[in-house]
Amino acid sequence: MGYDAIVIGAGLAGLVATAEIADTGKKVLLLDQEPEASMGGQAYWSFGGLFLVDSPEQRRLGIKDSKELAWQDWLGAAGFDREDDEDYWGKKWSEAYVDFASGEKRTWLYNMGVRFFPVVGWAERGGGLADGHGNSVPRFHIVWGTGPGIVAPFEKRVREHIKNGLVEYLPRHRVDQLLTDDGAIVGVSGSVLAPSSAARGEDSNRDIVGNFEYRGQAVLVSSGGIGANHDLIRKNWPERLGEPPKQMISGVPAHVDGRMLSITEEAGGRIVNRDRMWHYTEGIKNWSPIWTKHGIRILPGPSSIWLDANGKRFQAPNFPGFDTMATLEAIKKTGHDYTWFILTQKIIEKEFALSGSEQNPDLTGKSIRKVLGRALPGPSGPVQAFMDKGEDFIIADNLKDLVNGMNKLTGENLLDYEDVERQIKARDNEIDNKFTKDLQVTALRGARNYIGDKLIRVAPPHKILDPKNGPLIAVRLNILSRKTLGGLQTDLSGQVLNEAGEKIPGLYAAGEASGFGGGGVHGYRALEGTFVGGCLFTGRVAGRAMAKN
Repeated sequence: MGYDAIVIGAGLAGLVATAEIADTGKKVLLLDQEPEASMGGQAYWSFGGLFLVDSPEQRRLGIKDSKELAWQDWLGAAGFDREDDEDYWGKKWSEAYVDFASGEKRTWLYNMGVRFFPVVGWAERGGGLADGHGNSVPRFHIVWGTGPGIVAPFEKRVREHIKNGLVEYLPRHRVDQLLTDDGAIVGVSGSVLAPSSAARGEDSNRDIVGNFEYRGQAVLVSSGGIGANHDLIRKNWPERLGEPPKQMISGVPAHVDGRMLSITEEAGGRIVNRDRMWHYTEGIKNWSPIWTKHGIRILPGPSSIWLDANGKRFQAPNFPGFDTMATLEAIKKTGHDYTWFILTQKIIEKEFALSGSEQNPDLTGKSIRKVLGRALPGPSGPVQAFMDKGEDFIIADNLKDLVNGMNKLTGENLLDYEDVERQIKARDNEIDNKFTKDLQVTALRGARNYIGDKLIRVAPPHKILDPKNGPLIAVRLNILSRKTLGGLQTDLSGQVLNEAGEKIPGLYAAGEASGFGGGGVHGYRALEGTFVGGCLFTGRVAGRAMAKN
């Protein structure tokens, strides 16, 4: 049987594209190697943050934003330096995406029922200069309902088309080959995998029970990146970041393995910017893991003291929440794969948020009552659970006991109590005045000039070692694998290009598999809120282009 379109991957980009194609009355085959329980892919697990520009939420908070400012920030973050080749289409996609984020993106989502938490977050605050990396203003809009809330309207549209016969959805169908005819992609073949009772995100079996072959007018690869394939991450690890980590934890389920990238490359697709990737530096091991090596990212406020494995405080711009890639580079130069936060009870109550839909039951469950509970004393329930059960957390009434506990946890005895005490005392001495030479203290005071941060994200400046602010808390931070910034090079319709820069007839890519557009819309650094948003945008563009064929 022939289809108008075949979509490989039922994550967010695949769902968006499938819905857009089927809306025009065309027949779509949607394939995914995972069980039906995992429909929605990685986006379901996300915090649901979206990059929006000059939104009503921003304006209500007194934030002055514009497309021009957002484009300045994007260019400063991306650092495109391969514009004649690998960055050519990525830069074009980035300009189109900023137009989308400052234009119809919010209205498009709002008309499907998507709503936003009223306080806009400020992720990736930057490297210190106006024309460099980072968001000049808060742009991280959290979807009311987090990841499930952004997946839901597209899953609903797809399921409606399943009912009316325009979409055939086949989970446990793993594509092993793209079929070609005279240079064009004309279908797919692969393996039918054994049924699996694995819950969403859990590792599923790879037992083959059959084979399949399907033909279609166009094929979309929307199968994600390489975030759970640590061997492939290490293979592509950029020299500029030093040696690849020996130890990593995974921010994505095991099925994010990069298989379809190599399969598409074998069919003629060009992969660019392999050395660009996005891994978080504030990962903690999940005390209740769902997938292999399951890690959770701390979304930190700016107040915690950040020490390397040897107990040395990081320098600007390597403060919590400022410049992920610069901090990752600094970490790798230490020769270790972990670092430390030292903070107080007052800081953890105000500044620790955990990324992931399951770690934010109040926002995910759309409970206003529970959200208001965040204003009460004490950490949130999920944060408290990590304090009680997480292996990376140490709590003590005094610094000496805290440092002893930190050394005991790693078994390396790298931390010298007197040196750690000296550095924290020096920082505490800067709290006595409203002016200071300590740039981190200046930054946290500046952050509190934004009403959103003052209300729910940044603790009042205080002395770490003052017992009234305790107890003291140390958190071991691991490198957390997450996103592929490079990918299949595509033109502005989502059509995959070959090594000669020519369109491959019938072949499209969207989402992380396409580097979120063009093979690398982010360049070297992301502004956050642009991963889920990139899946939305590329899925929409590619789906609409395929529907016109």
